[in-house]
Amino acid sequence: MNDKTTLFKERKLLIVTKHSKEEVLGPIFEKEYKVNIAIPSKFDTDSLGTFSGEIERKEDAINTLRSKCLIALDEEGLDLALATEGSFGNHPTVFFSAANDELIMLYDKRNNLEIVERVLSLETNFDGQEIHSFNQLEEFLNKIKFPSHAVIVKNRQQNWTKINKGIQDIETLKKIYYDFTKDQTSCFVETDMRAHYNPTRMKIIKEVGLKLVQKINTVCSNCQFPGFGVVRAEAGLLCSRCKMPTRSISAHIYQCKKCEFELIKKYPFEKTTEDPMYCDFCNP
Repeated sequence: MNDKTTLFKERKLLIVTKHSKEEVLGPIFEKEYKVNIAIPSKFDTDSLGTFSGEIERKEDAINTLRSKCLIALDEEGLDLALATEGSFGNHPTVFFSAANDELIMLYDKRNNLEIVERVLSLETNFDGQEIHSFNQLEEFLNKIKFPSHAVIVKNRQQNWTKINKGIQDIETLKKIYYDFTKDQTSCFVETDMRAHYNPTRMKIIKEVGLKLVQKINTVCSNCQFPGFGVVRAEAGLLCSRCKMPTRSISAHIYQCKKCEFELIKKYPFEKTTEDPMYCDFCNP
């Protein structure tokens, strides 16, 4: 398969979203693969989980992505889908910093192909705060880039009974704030992380879309099928001082989703040894 676009050319690509992600993903895939973009006419992606907590996500991100694609494809009678799923919380290694963990999946039922990519980014306004005064609210709004980025207001953080989402103007927010606090001393305000209300997240969605294109365009050297990429990493980079293995990555293992051919690429970060400060023997 010399032409990487052959599998997808002139097919209908269903971008599974109700939050306008097609605005950033559509042009990328139209240009690269000459597909025709569609969005679901029936499927509500919020039925698999919401950021604001009305519906809990029951599956992990990968299985949620797969469910999004399969449900939407079945409902629309199509066989090629693209979906993203974002998670927000503390960065796994940069402590006390919020992160956007964005996954994207291309699902091709016709060719039994599933290609996934990921971007873990510190570029996010993800935040939430219990608000006791309007001055405190204004400080929070300045920090999270309001009004270009919307907020959600709940009457309390946990076990809330009232909620307003997608708020992007100060007058509306004032009315909601004073309504929620007329019988209590505080309310809870958080960032609205839905893509169409959060330009920073939309930027990361575009980034992960471009990264997925790079992976699709990397073909297996054995069968020439697209999507040849890293499936796992091996630790064990040797310490430069004591030559003992460290926890740092020494190799990436690439695998073809079609023929399962594997390739080991050593020293993916162009380091052949690790600094002793990261060695459990030299620096226990």
